[in-house]
Amino acid sequence: MAETALITGAGQGIGEAIALRLAKDGFNIAVNDLREAAAVAGKCRALGVKAECFPADVSDYGACEGMVKEVKERFGSIDVLVNNAGITRDGLAVRMSEADYDLVIRVNQKSVFNMMKLAGAVMMRQKGGRIISVSSVAGVHGNAGQLNYSASKAAIIGMTMTMAKELGSRGVTVNAVAPGFIQTPMTDALTEEQKAAILSQIAMKRYGQVEEIAGVVSFLAGSDSSYVTGQTIEISGGLSM
Repeated sequence: MAETALITGAGQGIGEAIALRLAKDGFNIAVNDLREAAAVAGKCRALGVKAECFPADVSDYGACEGMVKEVKERFGSIDVLVNNAGITRDGLAVRMSEADYDLVIRVNQKSVFNMMKLAGAVMMRQKGGRIISVSSVAGVHGNAGQLNYSASKAAIIGMTMTMAKELGSRGVTVNAVAPGFIQTPMTDALTEEQKAAILSQIAMKRYGQVEEIAGVVSFLAGSDSSYVTGQTIEISGGLSM
């Protein structure tokens, strides 16, 4: 029986790329997003695997509980969890509203707790699994104007190491990836001056592609990474070395 990967925030961007890569790897795909993600599930099915959509607000514990139960019932197992869902509400700390701070922490960090706890319990009973969370270089190095985002992404790194210690004896690996500047519509909209300033900090002098994030996630989801746990892999082209 094919193994199952559940990816949060998989309706577009990095999450969609991860879903498609894991489908190519032969995983059945549970696509989570608040948006309509039927197109992503369809692309995964076109690659020869089973794929279904599970719309749920992953910052809500009850919604996560229901989704994990439903995925387990429909697919039979949850072998890989990718915590990808996240948002930004940028602004200098002295001007940041409490509401914007709380929202980013809830969506980016609380969602990871919800899913690690619930899917982790399934994997413990299965005596095996992979948990992979999307952090950020902002969580490693900080980033001006992103106190809330940096805090949420730094927390994911600590949570990853803690869960790796708690679940390692059950055959569950827990790792994170920390993307740098990835080419998206947001980076395409930057001015040439802004692009030059960013690229000057990157050793490889280019933005990353979503497929390059998905490739590292694929490694962490597969058998070649069976002795890798508690790690955060930067995928940043040598940003700020």
